[in-house]
Amino acid sequence: MVIWRSVVGKLWLTIIALVAAVLLILGMFLLQYIDIAFSSNSHAVKVLFVYTAIIGFLLSTFFAFFLSTKITQPLLQMKKAADLISQGEYRTRVPIRSTDEIGDLANTFNNMASELETLIRDLNHEKEHLASVHRSMADAVVTFDTSGQVILANPHGQQLIDRWMELEWTEESRVRTQVPGPMFDLYRKVLREGRDLTDKVHVQSGVWSVVMAPLKSNDSVRGAVAVMRNVTEESKLEKLRRDFVANVSHEIRTPLSMLQGYSEALLDDIAASPEERKELAQVIYEESLRMGRLVKDLLDLARMEAGHMEMNLEPMDLTMLLKRVHRKFQGLAKEQNIQLDIELASDPLMIAEADEDRLEQVLTNLLGNAIRHTPQEARIAICARQTVVDQKAFVEIKVRDEGEGIPGEDLPYIFERFYKADKARKRGASSGGTGLGLAIVKNIIESHHGQIRAESTVGVGTVFTVLLPVNPVH
Repeated sequence: MVIWRSVVGKLWLTIIALVAAVLLILGMFLLQYIDIAFSSNSHAVKVLFVYTAIIGFLLSTFFAFFLSTKITQPLLQMKKAADLISQGEYRTRVPIRSTDEIGDLANTFNNMASELETLIRDLNHEKEHLASVHRSMADAVVTFDTSGQVILANPHGQQLIDRWMELEWTEESRVRTQVPGPMFDLYRKVLREGRDLTDKVHVQSGVWSVVMAPLKSNDSVRGAVAVMRNVTEESKLEKLRRDFVANVSHEIRTPLSMLQGYSEALLDDIAASPEERKELAQVIYEESLRMGRLVKDLLDLARMEAGHMEMNLEPMDLTMLLKRVHRKFQGLAKEQNIQLDIELASDPLMIAEADEDRLEQVLTNLLGNAIRHTPQEARIAICARQTVVDQKAFVEIKVRDEGEGIPGEDLPYIFERFYKADKARKRGASSGGTGLGLAIVKNIIESHHGQIRAESTVGVGTVFTVLLPVNPVH
């Protein structure tokens, strides 16, 4: 560092200048009198002036070095410490070597550094805490600036934005911003109105709940933060609830109307003969049985879906069960002129853990549906064999009919509740089903860790395939 740029250097130069000025002034006024007053030794007096100037220069230099040690060095140390603190070395401290103002300044500097270290540590702790909360949130959180660029996102949010940006949106939202298309109108509205807004967006087959709030600074909006939650399952459950209420109302309306109508007929003595009264009572009885089956199936399905279904698991041979169910339906098939065949493997179809009563309920439902939707002189076949799927042993059971078939657009929904109430299906006059049978079948098969699927061609027939694991699955 150049000496005249320091405080001590400037003070030293000032003192030198003052000493020189004093000596010059004295010399200008006194030199003309020296030769007169000290004619004999005027040279010695002039030499004395020179010595005095040299001594003054040396004293001022010594004084400057003294000040440099007491003032400049502590100040340089504090400057160096300040530079280190500005670079993040918050533990830097300045040694206190005196009790004067410089020492007080050093002590104040150390206190300031200590407070700054504590403040920065607390801020870093809060930052790490917020970052941990941000990262651990199950919801997707994304912050956009006013130009629509992402400035902060948690891992879920970044993955979601990356996945959405790969999709095709409108030209404005896709090119100019990083805000996905479904959220773009909500984003612009938040920036414009400066208040929290909530909306649901649909992306492909998913439904997302978006809560977007503005980021404000000095009464101006500088961006928006969006919290996105996948509510696809909730939306499906809500739709199922609405459909359930509508379908139950649909199913109950008909038997209730018939019960009411025939009961009024009996009360009004419309039936003149005992035979007519008996016929009306028989209809009332059958409709009451139908409502009873509906309530029973609803309760069974509710228990199954709640995981409260009681299972009596034990080793069993499916061959005996299939033969028994075949005999049970053989008579009904003959009455309707339907050929009911059974094709079984020669080896026993053993399963380590199965509930025989529940599996009989499955087969009864599938065969009942097959007979109900199969015309006369057609064929229904029950086939069973052992198979291997994904290196695991299963027993495969197929129920194949030559009935009216199921439309392809309705096939994915046949295991939902009240499927038969759908407009695409026709209920036969003799149908006594409740529309819950296949939903119950699916729950029973899944409780055995098995699988069920359906294949159908309209006008050709339908095949239901059941896969049951041979060995227990835990």
